[in-house]
Amino acid sequence: MKKAFFALAALLVMENANAQQRARDFGFEFGVMSPGPLNAITDVEGVKVGHITLAEDDDIRTGVTAILPHDENIFQNKIPAAIYLGNGFGKLVGYSQVKELGNLEGPIILTNTLSVAAGIEGVVDYTFSFEENSNVYSVNAVVGETNDGYLNAIRKRAVKPSHVLQAIEDAKGGEVEEGNVGAGTGTVAFGFKGGIGTASRKLPENLGGYTVGVLVQSNFGGVLTVDGLPVGKHLEQYSFKNQLESADGSIMIVIATDAPVGERNLERIAKRGMMGLAKTGGIASNGSGDYVIAFSTAKELRISHSEKPLTLSPTSTLRNDDMSALFLAAIEATEEAIINSLFAAEDMKGRDGHEVKALPINEAIKLKEKKGR
Repeated sequence: MKKAFFALAALLVMENANAQQRARDFGFEFGVMSPGPLNAITDVEGVKVGHITLAEDDDIRTGVTAILPHDENIFQNKIPAAIYLGNGFGKLVGYSQVKELGNLEGPIILTNTLSVAAGIEGVVDYTFSFEENSNVYSVNAVVGETNDGYLNAIRKRAVKPSHVLQAIEDAKGGEVEEGNVGAGTGTVAFGFKGGIGTASRKLPENLGGYTVGVLVQSNFGGVLTVDGLPVGKHLEQYSFKNQLESADGSIMIVIATDAPVGERNLERIAKRGMMGLAKTGGIASNGSGDYVIAFSTAKELRISHSEKPLTLSPTSTLRNDDMSALFLAAIEATEEAIINSLFAAEDMKGRDGHEVKALPINEAIKLKEKKGR
């Protein structure tokens, strides 16, 4: 029965991916840098994304999104990573070890607030599935969340470790489904239906030719701005004006790059994710859990778990003076990923008859035309 449900969900995801339109399809632009071929986090070579969407009965509206930095045994081939805490009203698991050691040893899992424990179990199960990890007795699972309790019967804790493991196993490269999918199934942003969104930027060759990709789980409040246009104000739906819930909420931002950047400069890149959030009108309210996870897939920076030399061989990393282009790429891609999550989302009904409408894209287009854009 479970396999039949997953097969149906996968089919629906494929159909939606073919039909989905994104902000750029309507003439909106974000910044000055060029996107990668797919304008997605999977433009960073090796990165894979998997979703499990749970939309059951009239009250389960939730899911899991898994982000894998590469397709090898991640525990045995750790990667440099950093986490920036924008506003800490959240339950991000794994933060302290990433902060202390500067690396990631498993997939990144996104889900709802009360399913973090299931996320941990799923990552542990995945790590233990590798024969070469047979002597592993500690796993630093990184699991982020936002609260989808307005639409989802969150207390039922519908997400199980098996769903998390399935999302990891289903992860793939290529196009990434956005909107009401995975961890974004039941989320709300700016009073409209939120969800999963992604975008990327490709640096010009004279700046290294590196790629920066971003994936977001949007579930927060503020005053929506699209491509510099005051859409939230125009629609008279914004924090403290006319919204479905308070300005509180959360966002998880995941930033990947193939640039050879260590954990210190990855944290500096992660900070710029909050600047991308601000460009969309997000305000990082008192009750918001806003976290940015950044990692590098550069093979020369991978950290072997089994090889234990006394010292590590020196590797070349980008200088501080060469970071600014990556900063701009992270800002632009984060902004666009958030807007893509709104453009891809659809109306949804959920728990207790609650309903959240999607962003009226036609109204945003009219405002763009009115402003001569």
